[in-house]
Amino acid sequence: MRGMMSNQHLAKAVQEQGFYEFRRQIEYKAQWSGITVIIADRFYPSSKTCTACGHVKKNLCLSERIYHCEVCGNEIDRDLQAAINLRRYGE
Repeated sequence: MRGMMSNQHLAKAVQEQGFYEFRRQIEYKAQWSGITVIIADRFYPSSKTCTACGHVKKNLCLSERIYHCEVCGNEIDRDLQAAINLRRYGE
């Protein structure tokens, strides 16, 4: 959040979003419905971790949209991989 606020092009848009209120509402409604909310660690490498073998690729550029695992050869869309890893995060 702090990093996004220091970017003069993003600061106003980020401020207007009200991330704290969004998170508070999610937690409130989940508790009301009996659902557990799991908050992933800020530095969890969801995009850098292979979904097939668990290998973490240290140097992954933002421009690399397809993740290629050097260990098992898995190829997957970077965003899909992050979503799968975050789904498994709380297990």
